[in-house]
Amino acid sequence: MITRTYSKVEEILKKYEYKKEMLIKILLEVQKEYRHIPKDVVYYIGTALGIPPAKIYGVATFYAQFSLKPKGEYTILICDGTACHMEGSMSLVKAIEEEIGIKPGEVTADLKFSLDKVGCLGACALAPAMVINDEVYGKLTPEQVKEILRKLRDRKEEEQ
Repeated sequence: MITRTYSKVEEILKKYEYKKEMLIKILLEVQKEYRHIPKDVVYYIGTALGIPPAKIYGVATFYAQFSLKPKGEYTILICDGTACHMEGSMSLVKAIEEEIGIKPGEVTADLKFSLDKVGCLGACALAPAMVINDEVYGKLTPEQVKEILRKLRDRKEEEQ
């Protein structure tokens, strides 16, 4: 079990003055800090704001941008909307599986990468497209995807 101090969560709660109506903004910041919304933090926030944890879970599961499972440092979103699918988005998913060994919905053991398929990124003119940490990549081939992942992995190793 993770032993966590809640000082960062307290900073976030104080920033929003412990207001229940700021729950979504609070959860967004918590997720940014932890790369997901941890169960123990849900209970902490619930106690601090006087909100039942079930209600917080309801909000966290209703909105697609929230995740209750850890995400990688590099969050990869592959578009599988109609345009991207027709242009070969599934071959990009296969390339990612080959390069870093994860399927959609999974995260690498080192928490460097996570992969999710989304219905549409709104970048149809760039099909097939993916987003990594808010950076959009378009008109991709499987080899280009592998090269992008190698550069990200190498960049991270150089920083360590």
